Amino acid sequence: MDKKERTQILISELKKLFPKTKIALNYTTPIELFVAVVLSAQTTDKQVNVVTADLFKKYRTLIDYLRVPLPEFEKDIKRIGLYRGKAKNIKSALEIVSKQYGGKLPDSMEELVKLPGVGRKTANVLLFNIYEKNEGIAVDTHVKRLSNLFGLSQQANPNKIEQDLMEVVPKKDWGAVTYLLIDYGRKYCPARCKHQNCPLRSFIL
Repeated sequence: MDKKERTQILISELKKLFPKTKIALNYTTPIELFVAVVLSAQTTDKQVNVVTADLFKKYRTLIDYLRVPLPEFEKDIKRIGLYRGKAKNIKSALEIVSKQYGGKLPDSMEELVKLPGVGRKTANVLLFNIYEKNEGIAVDTHVKRLSNLFGLSQQANPNKIEQDLMEVVPKKDWGAVTYLLIDYGRKYCPARCKHQNCPLRSFIL
């Protein structure tokens, strides 16, 4: 069995375990998702959801983010790590979205990564969840760890891991595989796991 076939079987098993896998961040509009994803860098999704529960009641439209003074916005997201930089990036990025894209987030990797605070990982999340586009694979800490564990990539750099995954994961699964691996890591195989109770331990190399 080659690496591609093995990976497809692994994904099939993950889908059986998590048939309704999806992003853990709460949002109702593309702008809310953008804000939540930027806030989630080096912060747990759980903490982001706590903060955005209040935030999204106050900021209902793109204009609300543009009008608020930066110090006030910083105060509203202060419970998030690196909040000052994230506040500046969010306001700057949404200013560009308003002026250059008519208030709609761009739908290409090339345009998204030009926005402040947006790298490939964030762009992949936005493209898949807003536009149902599979342009790449978002690599977070769970995806990185489990890709190494399952022998899908031996790289440490997220961009190199993404390239390895794109070679063996069917393109139709690029968007979903991120959340399948995150769900598996959270429920069955956290960091420092001994793997006695991991349902997919036979795939560990």
